[in-house]
Amino acid sequence: MTPRSVSHATFVIERTYDAPVARVFHAFADPETKRRWFSGPPEWHTVESSLDFRVGGREVDRGGPVGGAVHSFYGTYQDIIPNERIVFTYDMLTDDVRISVSLSTVELRPEGTGTRLVYTEQDVFLDGYEDAGGREYGMGEALNALGAELARQAAPA
Repeated sequence: MTPRSVSHATFVIERTYDAPVARVFHAFADPETKRRWFSGPPEWHTVESSLDFRVGGREVDRGGPVGGAVHSFYGTYQDIIPNERIVFTYDMLTDDVRISVSLSTVELRPEGTGTRLVYTEQDVFLDGYEDAGGREYGMGEALNALGAELARQAAPA
């Protein structure tokens, strides 16, 4: 039997994007756009991806390396203020084992003609799962991918 335990972590990541707040908010709200930047490392395959962006709506992202463990993200939107704030909770599983439960807040603030994004996450890691900063690194990479997606959208065709 696995010994039961919990450990906690909180981190904050800030990014500034050369895109108006409405476009950054849209990148979280639109399923096709979000799939382009919130999809895991390029070598991973997608098992399932869905987004119901509304208070009470669910988001599911499942995938992983070919032949490896399936990593599952099951999110629920708790609060959405268009162009200002997104609050969601989510569970992470590796195969069928829940490894964490998290509360995340995305704040969007106008900064000049761009947007300052402040992402705060509070995590509870379960039953011996040790993160060692991996969650913060992974979210930082996702927010970098968001920046690349916003830049791609702004580039002339």
